[in-house]
Formats: sequence, structure tokens, C-alpha cells
Amino acid sequence: MPSTTTARGVLDPHQALAPVSRRLFGSFVEHLGRCVYTGIFEPDHPSADEEGFRTDVLELVRELGATIVRYPGGNFVSGYRWRDGIGPVEDRPARLDLAWHSLEPNKVGTDEFLSWCAKAGVEPMWAVNLGTGGVLDAVDLLDYVNGSAPTAMADLRRRNGHEEPYGVRMWCLGNEMDGPWQIGHMDAQTYGTAAVTAARAMRMVDPGLELVACGSSGPFMPTFGDWERTVLEACYDEVDYISLHRYYEEKDGDLASFLASGVDLDHFIEAVIATADHVGAKRRSSKRISISVDEWNVWYQSRDESKVPTGGEWPIGPRLLEDKYNVADAVVVGGLIISLLKHCDRVTAACQAQLVNVIAPIMAEPGGPAWRQTIFHPFAQAARLARGVAVPLHLDTPTHDTAAHGTVSSVDGIATWDDASDSGAVFLVNRTPDATIDVEIDLGALGDARVRNVSVLTDDDPYRRNSAEEPGAVVPREGLAKEEDRLLHVTLPPVSWTVLELGRGQ
Repeated sequence: MPSTTTARGVLDPHQALAPVSRRLFGSFVEHLGRCVYTGIFEPDHPSADEEGFRTDVLELVRELGATIVRYPGGNFVSGYRWRDGIGPVEDRPARLDLAWHSLEPNKVGTDEFLSWCAKAGVEPMWAVNLGTGGVLDAVDLLDYVNGSAPTAMADLRRRNGHEEPYGVRMWCLGNEMDGPWQIGHMDAQTYGTAAVTAARAMRMVDPGLELVACGSSGPFMPTFGDWERTVLEACYDEVDYISLHRYYEEKDGDLASFLASGVDLDHFIEAVIATADHVGAKRRSSKRISISVDEWNVWYQSRDESKVPTGGEWPIGPRLLEDKYNVADAVVVGGLIISLLKHCDRVTAACQAQLVNVIAPIMAEPGGPAWRQTIFHPFAQAARLARGVAVPLHLDTPTHDTAAHGTVSSVDGIATWDDASDSGAVFLVNRTPDATIDVEIDLGALGDARVRNVSVLTDDDPYRRNSAEEPGAVVPREGLAKEEDRLLHVTLPPVSWTVLELGRGQ
């Protein structure tokens, strides 16, 4: 039988951390595997609309609540020629995608993706090719997308049937340029020069852009820390964000360490903030660089489905990186969302990678159904409920030991409160493999607010999954909470994600 212990916290909206940016609930679409082809786009599917987009997938994207979507990569972008993906589809060339050993038919390109964004109700976050592209290529793409003057690029967009500029605001200056796996990989000084040059040129076209410089691909990189410092010393005044990317997986059956992955993300975010602020202090600047966690998720990189073939055929939309997620994965995703919310004073954009089929919350079979993976649920709940400001819970919680992270708190959590709607939410994870934890939260500062709903995502088997045959095997279930003298009591099962909805009035 699991043991039972107690944790305590206080919810006081007067101690709010920062507003919760809607961009925190972003996603990512890359031309990788089946994310685009038979993911968001499948003209022969029974649900396809007039442009070939799967409407069953679109409905799930809206339900997921994604607010901003990064495109077109990812490693793909460092070899991407954006002009291949515009104009008459029948005239577009197919190209070798060196990053993922696939054939790119260019049936979906700039205009198609921006049309899909409008249908999905999401903001695009665009990555430019600074791997094999360059400054003028980035400027031409920006002019094609946003230009209003009678230029060659803006007129080309108009001739392609899109009279009005798209108004894309957020642009990534390349992708993971610290990585030797990247086509066009650079050292930090070279990349910093490329980034500041591209940023200045792009701002000459549109000074209102929000620009993201590439940070480290992970804290495991030998250049981590020095990379951020060197890059920001070159482009601090010209960019608004520095990116960080982080993925997690359970290794060697060490469930306890995996469940505590949020501890690592906390440290990573805080280290990048410290480095950025160090550069700002050296420059005697009052500007604060924001953090864009524009790739994060659970990704089993050691499994066969994540191994990219290196020879033989060049298929279109092969099955790559199609992880099947379980209960423990969903709890980790919930914990990572809590980490993002705990740092929302500086993390103002984040993209879970990716959206469909490729390490994704949504799966879609060619010609068949689309369904929700377990990790869909914590993301959708947080995207719907985390509004207003983030409120620390000041948790006094039991601890337990992990091999990867040392001694960690057994419960992690964050709250949000929205004065405009007189409503809020508490998000909690029990990241122990085998302990039930009773949590007591003081709601006194909320006055007459009450618990409206409690849901729990857990299972006796932490490795249970959803599938096309059983898409509802793992879903959030109704939970129980009680209030006594403004103290809220809720029981967290082992390996669980719990959400409490709060509100005043009806």
C-alpha cells in the first residue's frame, strides 16, 4: 500500500508573480515525419477541407488551446529554401531534407501554413534559415510575409493570391545553431554576428518585430553558458528573447528521477536568466531579455522510433519520433508546465514540440482517426485555466531522494488567479512513484472563492497509454476536495496531475 504524508501551502493573489502570457501555451509544427503530411495536411482524408487540411485535427488543435505555433523548424529550417514552398503547387520542386533524411514535396509552404494558422486560431512564430540561408534571404521572406510596399517580394505574394500582409510579429533567428548536428552549425561568436546582422536588417524592414536569438540546445552542451553570454554580448540590444530547448525521458527504469524532471527545467531556466542578466548588467542596460522555451516535451530519444535512417530511400512523411505517451509522461508534462508558470515573469513564450504525430499530444492515422495522447490533457487544462497572474503556493512538502536530481520536493504546484473573471486554478503534481500525499491549502486570502471542480489524471498503472483503439483509456477523472475554515484539502495519488478550479459566485 502507498504511504500517506501531508503537504501545506498558501494561496494569496496579492503575492502574484507576474501575468501569464498567452504565448506560454505554444506548440510547434516542423516538416518532420508525419507532422505536416498526414498530420495537419492530408487532401485525401475524409475530413479534409478545400485546402487539404484535416478538420478533425483542427478541432483537436482548438481543443488543445495552442496559442502560438513555431514553424517550419527545427533542424529542417537550416536547409530550407522558402521560395520552394510558394506559388502554384504543381510547379514546386521536391528537395532532399538532409536533417531528417526525407523527401520534401513542398505541397505545404508559407501561404498554406499561414492559412492553417488562421483556421486554427493560432499566432505564427516564424524561424528563418541562418544555417544555409542568410540575411538577404531572411529579409526577402519577411517582406513576402509582411510587406506592404510595391516590392518584388510583396508583389509576388499578391500574385500568389494573398493581397494583404500577414503581420507575423515573432521571428526566430535560426534554430539550435550551437549543435554540431545542425546544417550550417556555427560557433557562438560567428552565430552572434549572424544574428545581430539579421536582426538589424529585419528591424529596418519592420522595427516592431519580436526577435528570438538561439540559446543552448540543452544544459548538456559543452558550450552551455558561454554560448548564451557570447551571443547576447553580440546582439543584446537587437533581440527580445533568448531561446532554450529541453526534452526529458525515463531512463533505465528510474521513474522517480523522471517524475522530478521539472527540477532540471527550473535550474536550466534560472541559469539562462542569470546569464542574460549578467550581460545586461555589464552593458549597464535596463532592458531585460525574455526567455522563449520554444522546444520542450517528453521525448524518448533513445528509442528506435527516434532513430533517423541515413541511407536508402527518401520517403515523404515517414513515421519518425512517434512516441506513444503514458500516464507518467503526462504527469511530467504537467510538472514542466508548472515550471514554466513559476517563471512566467521571464518565460513569456514556450512551444511544446511538436503538435501532431511527432512527439505530439495529437495522433492522426492516414485516412483514419485522430485522438488525444495522455500528454494532451494537462496542456489543454492549463491553456484553458491558467489566466490572469501566476501565484506561488509556498508549499511545505515532504521530500524524497532521486538518483538524477538529489533530494526533491514530493509535490510541486502553482496557482493562477484572474480578477477579470473572479476565477482561478491550482495545478499540482505528486511526483513520487508510491506515496499518497494529502495537501492542505489556505484559501483565506481569496475571501468567498470556492472550489468549482477537481480533476485528477492518474492510474494504478503509470505506463498505461491511449491508442486509436482505446483513445479514452487515460483521461482526467473527477476528484474530491473539501473545505474547512478556508482550508482546502485534496488527496494526491502517486504519479498524478491534479487541477482545482476556483471561483466566486455561480
